[in-house]
Parts: sequence; structure tokens; C-alpha cells
Amino acid sequence: MPNTKSAKKRLRQNIARRDVNRSKRSTLRTQLRKVREAVAEGEKERAGEELRKAIKALDKAGASHLIHPNKAARTKSRLNKLVKALS
Repeated sequence: MPNTKSAKKRLRQNIARRDVNRSKRSTLRTQLRKVREAVAEGEKERAGEELRKAIKALDKAGASHLIHPNKAARTKSRLNKLVKALS
């Protein structure tokens, strides 16, 4: 447990940030799942639309260090490869 006033504040901030990050990470994972499901179902048009949303979400997550920027780039590349394979 924190003892100082500043440590107590830091604990409050960490808890609040953890909740926000969990929510954002969950939203990101859901979007990635939607792309993979569309590809699995063979829906080319929906997969393209979901891919655009996923790329935007990955770029934002990488820029804010929610995930590592290289992981964002790698994931975008792999998803793009999946969607292009439908063509």
C-alpha cells in the first residue's frame, strides 16, 4: 500500500489508466477478430471494410503505445495478406 500522498495519487491514476487501456485493448482485439471472421466466411467486401477499421485502430494503438508500434505494423501486414488472399 502507498504511504505518501503522491504515491496514493499515483495508485489512483494507475487504476484509472489500467481500466482505459483494458477497454481500448478489448476493442482492438474485437476489431481484429471481425476481420478474421469476415475472411473465414469469404466475404471479401466486408473483410475490406473491417480491415480499414482495424488498420485505423492499430495505428492509434501503436501511436499511443497501447501496443508496440512494430506489433501494430506486423499485425496490419498479416491482416492485409489475409484479405488479399481472398481476391
